[in-house]
Amino acid sequence: MNYRPAWYNKRFIIVACLFITFLFTLPSFSTAYTRKERDKFQRSIVDFRSRLNPRFKKVRRKNTIYIVVHTSELGLKTTLRVVSKGKRFRSGRRTNGGHTHYVIARNGRTYRILDKKYVADHAGLSMWNGEMDLSKISIGIELVGYHYAPISEKQYQSVGILIDILKGAYNLDDRAVLTHSQVAYGAPNRWFRKNHRGRKRCAKNFVRAKAGLGPTWSYDPDVNAGRLMADAQLAEVFYSQAKFELQAEEANIISKRNTAWVIAGEDFDSTTTVYKFPNGRLYTGDQIAKKIGWNRIPAKTVVLLNQESSVELLKDDGPVKTISDGTTAWSLAGKLYNRKTTIYFLPSGQVKPGSMINDWDDLPARTRLIIGYKGPYKLNKGQSAFRIAGFNFNDQKTIYYLPTKKLLRGHKIEDFSKLQSGTLVFLPAAL
Repeated sequence: MNYRPAWYNKRFIIVACLFITFLFTLPSFSTAYTRKERDKFQRSIVDFRSRLNPRFKKVRRKNTIYIVVHTSELGLKTTLRVVSKGKRFRSGRRTNGGHTHYVIARNGRTYRILDKKYVADHAGLSMWNGEMDLSKISIGIELVGYHYAPISEKQYQSVGILIDILKGAYNLDDRAVLTHSQVAYGAPNRWFRKNHRGRKRCAKNFVRAKAGLGPTWSYDPDVNAGRLMADAQLAEVFYSQAKFELQAEEANIISKRNTAWVIAGEDFDSTTTVYKFPNGRLYTGDQIAKKIGWNRIPAKTVVLLNQESSVELLKDDGPVKTISDGTTAWSLAGKLYNRKTTIYFLPSGQVKPGSMINDWDDLPARTRLIIGYKGPYKLNKGQSAFRIAGFNFNDQKTIYYLPTKKLLRGHKIEDFSKLQSGTLVFLPAAL
C-alpha cells in the first residue's frame, strides 16, 4: 500500500475546488450559431466604411469591455447618413460622423460603418459600474427604428449572431451587452436635481431573449452606489422583477404616463424634436417653454424625434400624411402602420393597404398615407361618387385618388361630373 501524507488529500481537494471555481467564472459563450452561419453572416455585411466622414478622427480602442445596443430613432436612409457623415442641426452645428460600428436595418441587413478596432462616438455622456465615457471601451450597434416601436424579428436574428461573434472576439459574456438607455446619464434638469439616468431612451424596447442573450444586470450599479439618480421607468424596464411589457400608450404620444421626458429624454427641448398637437399645430422643443409651458402640453400630442428638415414638411393636409426623410410610417401611424385600413400611396402610383407593407422603413419619401379608411371603390359609368359614398360624397373625410396621382378631399372637388373614370374613392372605416 502506497503511503500518502495527511496533507496530500487536502491539498488535492483545495486545488480541485479552485479549478472548478475558475471554470464557473469564465465568460459563457453562446453555441447557438455554427461556424458556417457565422461565416455566411460576416460575408453578408455591407461595407459602408468608405462613406465615413473624412473629418472623423480614427483612434484605436485600447480595451473592449461592453457592447452597447441602440435604436437609431430614424429610418434607414437617414440613419446611414447620420452615423457615417454626422448629424446636422438647424442651428448650423454639425458632428463628424463615426457614430457607430454597425447598423442593422429592419430587414436584417447589416452595415459596417467603422472598423471595430476604432473608437466610435456612440455613447456620449455615459457611465456603467463607475466607468465613464463608454464610447472608449465599447462596440456600438444601431438598430434602425424607434424605442417606442417593435424591433423586427430579422433584426433580432442579425444582432444575435453579430453579438455572438463580438463576444467571442473580445472574450465577453452576456452581461457585457447593455443598451444605450442603460448606460447614458444626464446633468441636472427640471426633472432631476442631480446627475441621473434617463438621458436616452433608445433600445429600452430591446428584448434580450430574442437576441439569444441571458438576463441583464439585476440592478444599476451606479444608482446603487449613489453616483446617479434612478429613472423610474427605465428601472422598471430593466430591473423590476415583474415582467415589463410595452403598453399601447408607451409610444410617442403624450399622456399622463408619457411625459416629454419619458418619450424624448434629453432631447425634450431640442430644436430637432417636434411636438404635433391634436389641433395640428407644430412646435419644436425649444419653443415649448416660452409659448406653451411644459406642464400644458395637451394629451395625444405626438412627439417626433430627429427632425432635421423643415418643420413645414410635417404639416398635415387633413387626414393625408406624407412621409419625409425625417419621418416613417411608424412616426405617423404608430401601431396602425400595417393595418388594412391604413392606405399607402407610393410615388410610383401603387396603392397598398398596410397589411401588404412588409417593412415600413422601406417606404420612399413622399409616400402618402391615410389612416382608418376602407376601399378603394372605383368610379366608372355605373358607379358614381354618390352611389359609393352616399351623402358623404363631398365630405372632407372622403378621399379621392385621381389617375394623375393627385389626392383630393371631397369638399375640395367643385364638379364631380368631371372626375375621371378609374378615380379611386376611400371612405372612413367607421362609415
